[in-house]
This record gives sequence, C-alpha cells and structure tokens, in this order.
Amino acid sequence: MGDVLSQNEIDNLLKALSSGELDADEFKGNGEKQVKNYDFARPSKFSKEHLRTLEIIFEHYGRLLSTNLPAYFRKNVQVEVMNSEAVAYSEFTNALSNPVLLGIVDFSPLEGNIIIEFADNLGYAMVDRMLGGGGVPLEKARDFTEIELTVIERIFNVCTNLLSEPWNNVIHIEPRLIRIETNSQFAQIIAPSEMTSIVTMNIKIGNVEGMMNVCLPYACLESVIDKLNTKYWFSTMQIKDDETYKELIEVAISKAKIPIKAVLGKSAISVNDFLGLQRGDIIKLNTKVEDELNIYVGNINKFKALPGASSDSYAVRISSIIREE
Repeated sequence: MGDVLSQNEIDNLLKALSSGELDADEFKGNGEKQVKNYDFARPSKFSKEHLRTLEIIFEHYGRLLSTNLPAYFRKNVQVEVMNSEAVAYSEFTNALSNPVLLGIVDFSPLEGNIIIEFADNLGYAMVDRMLGGGGVPLEKARDFTEIELTVIERIFNVCTNLLSEPWNNVIHIEPRLIRIETNSQFAQIIAPSEMTSIVTMNIKIGNVEGMMNVCLPYACLESVIDKLNTKYWFSTMQIKDDETYKELIEVAISKAKIPIKAVLGKSAISVNDFLGLQRGDIIKLNTKVEDELNIYVGNINKFKALPGASSDSYAVRISSIIREE
C-alpha cells in the first residue's frame, strides 16, 4: 500500500501542475501490458494456493519428524520446510544424483504413488548412527549395500507412517512403503512430462545437514486438488474438545504411581555415635507418641496422620489435609 498524501501535499501538487512546474504526462504509464509466456506443453496445474497449503501440511509433517526420529538416532533432529514448487517429473529426476535414496510410497486411497527422496549424506549418517557410530557421513559417495538399505528401510517406514496425520484435514490416507530405489531410472512412477509438486525440506541430524524432497504427482492429488486450499484446510481442522482432553489427562494421572512416606520424627546424632550404634540402642526423636505424623507425597507435606496398625502391617490414619503446597 502506497503512502497516503496529506491535504497540504495534494494542494502543492495541484499548484505545481497548474503553474506548469510539473508535467502530467510524467505520471502516466507507458500503457503497455505485461505479457507472461505460457508453456502449453507444461501447463501449471498447481496454483500458489495449492503450493502454500502443501507447505502448511509438510510443516506439520516436519514437526512430527523432529519429535519421532530422535528416538532412533539418539540425536537432536531439526526439520524445516524450505519451499514448494511445481515442476515436470523429468526435471525432478534429472536433478537427482547417483546413488540416491528414493522411497516409492503408495498413497492409498489416492491413485498412484509419491516419492520421498533423502540426500545420500543423510543416508550414510543414518546408517552410521543406527549401527552405533557417531553419525558421520562418508567422504566419498558409493553405492549402498543390502544391509545398509535394510537399516534405512526402517527409517523410511517411520517417515511413511507419519504422513497420515498431517493429511487428515484433506483426506484420510494409509501410506505404505513399496520399495527403495537407489537409481532414479528405476523410479519412473509417471510420464516424464507430467507435472509434480516438489516440497523441499532441510533435515539436520546432529551436525549433519541434508535435503529431503517429497515428489507429489498431480495425477495422484487430482481428486483432492480442490481441498488443497487454506480456507478448506482450516475449516476442516478438528475442534479440540478441552473437556475430553481434561478427562483423559485426569485418567492418565490417576494411574500414576507416586511415593508416599510417613515421618515418625527427626533426630541429630554425631558421626561417632552413628558408627557405634548397636541393636537395642534407643534414638530419641523430636516427637511424642501422641503427636501427629507428617505424611509426604513426593517431597510435599500433604497430610497429618496418627500411627497405628492394619492386620499385620504398620499403618497411619489420615487426620487432616494440608491444602498449602
């Protein structure tokens, strides 16, 4: 939005125009229309609204990865969505290097597959970390062995399963990892000229940083493309029922085990007396027999109680509740 002129500035401009100091033609545009080239061979099927909604979905996905992957790597994992763009599938595959880690994922009930691509340095770091190393990538790239691919497949399965939750506001999906390819020539899931949306994410595992790309073909998302807008996405977000969550939390807390102790009394003796204690010695406490005992829940004094017995066990009977922390 441009600056708003004050009344004095407007009066000065009108005065300058009337006196001839300013030429009105200088303020006129050249009248030429800006024409944007359009490639009919590669129509843009993803609008900016679609790409922005995909970024929101994968920002949620990135938070899930940051929460779940540290349990496998035992290192801090940071995930950030860099950008999303619409490109032809051939452009995506031509930009891939060999070897590469491509996970072919079935996106049921949507038709077709999507691709999850990890940078090779992330793959080497994952294997090193999962097998007890420090998570350091190789200095020189090489093909992945069958054992290494089996280890990486476990991480791919975790990443695939986490896709369900972020997409719930659009459609309930049941993603399934079909296979892992290390050569892009064997991952031709659609025609090279077909349009895809590429969501690029930056993953940092400890000190190792690399890119993760998710390739989403238009043919796969075509049936739900109308739902890929922020208005629909936010309107279908599930409204949290605070009362339900409160009940669930209360039930979970009620099952938690906490230590409770009854303090009979306190006393102070010298180290020499402590070392010389024998069976039958008497230690004088600072409480009397008829005094109430302090009952601690954790480290907080919550109750007053009287000592007694229940069956063959020592017990206390609560006499008062201490409301203060």
